[in-house]
Amino acid sequence: MAVENWQEFLTQTDDRLAELRLGIPGVMKGFGEIAKSAIRTGTLEAKTKELIALSIGVAARCDACLGYHAKACIKYGVTRGEIMEALGVAVYMGGGPSLMYAAEALSAFDALSQEAK
Repeated sequence: MAVENWQEFLTQTDDRLAELRLGIPGVMKGFGEIAKSAIRTGTLEAKTKELIALSIGVAARCDACLGYHAKACIKYGVTRGEIMEALGVAVYMGGGPSLMYAAEALSAFDALSQEAK
C-alpha cells in the first residue's frame, strides 16, 4: 500500500487504536508498557532502537510501523543518512519485498520530517 499522506494515515490509525483501547484496555496498556520498556535507553540508545524498529517494520511490511517509527526516529534526531543505512540492512535481511517497503519507509521519514519543521 502506498500511503499518500502519512500524518493523515497515522491519525486514522490512532483513531482505530483508540477503539482497541476501549475494547481491550489491559492488552493495550500491556503493549504500551512493552513499547516504553523496549525503547528506553539502556546499552543501546533509544535512537538506535527506533532504527531497529523501523527496519523490522520494513521486513514485516507494516505500514503503520513505518509511520510511527519514522516519526520516532525524527524525535530522536535520526538523520536521513542513518535512515538509509538502516533501510539497507532491512533490504539485506528481507530481500525484494523489503526493498519496496524501504521506499515507503523513506517516504514516511521524508514527509513527516517536513511536517516536523
